[in-house]
Amino acid sequence: MHMKSRPAAVKFRQSLFWDVDPKTIDPKKHARYIIERILELGNDREVRWAFHRYPKRIIRDVLFLPRVQLRGKSKALWSLVLK
Repeated sequence: MHMKSRPAAVKFRQSLFWDVDPKTIDPKKHARYIIERILELGNDREVRWAFHRYPKRIIRDVLFLPRVQLRGKSKALWSLVLK
């Protein structure tokens, strides 16, 4: 997975990653998990961070994975944005 130049670190909200300790999340190792959560529940700052951190192709690939954890409306929105 190719990463873009490092954007400023982001402090993930506990409410975004309620099921894990946000400090233990590795942006490279847990890219799919992070992208799914941000596309579904992220705020503007987190979405901008993700689009600076990950190539658009990677975000699109996650969006169209068979078992992606996004609601239908969220998936439809991001499908249009990532067209």
